[in-house]
Amino acid sequence: MRTLWKGAVSFGLVNIPVKMYVATEKKDIKFNYLHKECMSPVKYRKYCPNCDRELSSEEIVRGYEYQKDQYVIINEEDMERIPINNTKTIDILDFVDLNQLDPIYFDKSYYLEASVGGEKAYTLLTQAMEQTGKVAVAKVLIRSKQSLAALRIKDRILVMETIFYPDEIRSPASLNVGIESVKLHDNEMKMAVNLIQNLSTDFDPAKYQDEYREALWEMIQAKVSGQEVVVSPEAPAAGNVVDLMEALKASVELAESKRKASGAKKPGRRKKTGS
Repeated sequence: MRTLWKGAVSFGLVNIPVKMYVATEKKDIKFNYLHKECMSPVKYRKYCPNCDRELSSEEIVRGYEYQKDQYVIINEEDMERIPINNTKTIDILDFVDLNQLDPIYFDKSYYLEASVGGEKAYTLLTQAMEQTGKVAVAKVLIRSKQSLAALRIKDRILVMETIFYPDEIRSPASLNVGIESVKLHDNEMKMAVNLIQNLSTDFDPAKYQDEYREALWEMIQAKVSGQEVVVSPEAPAAGNVVDLMEALKASVELAESKRKASGAKKPGRRKKTGS
């Protein structure tokens, strides 16, 4: 993996030198846009409509539109004068429980590897975090953007998740979900809980695959080799649910039969360990 960033994790008065690596990668199949008549790839130009010509990178500046068609120019010197210290430090601010962080806050994941000389402090921090069951909330500046971040442990490695600031999370208050006036019967709730219990299992990421991407790749390979593309039969359209209880009962029976056929067991409750 290519090193994205080098710096340090600031843990109280302790500085832990680290290297940062991107922890995830997109596996989407990418397409090129082609001109239908001649099959040439379509090019996207940096074009100025006022001057009626293409521009080089040196001619392009960064501008912020503060009013309609009114811009203020921001150059690299302006960016460097922003009064932010510790641009190469991940500053830990607090330690919190992971379950207090709603998944909506998480953005991107990065691995933090101990640099030479930082192994002992790195190990101390990771083991202390594992023992306390806490994650760290920190601030970091990456590529001219200050981000809030959460540091957690995965397979004895520090993983940094950049997280959104509260004002970047849209409020759902304006959504009309229509749940205030809904009345539920006890039997409906019992059946729904039963269905969830029958569909419950231990999380195993290896069991999930992107079936659409696999089918798309097979179709592309077939077209490349000149084979006939086989069209899968359409799934039967789902009918409207007239009776919620009947739908729940049928769902529970189906889930139970699938569980028995696969031999899967419901995840057991973890036993509490004594102090």
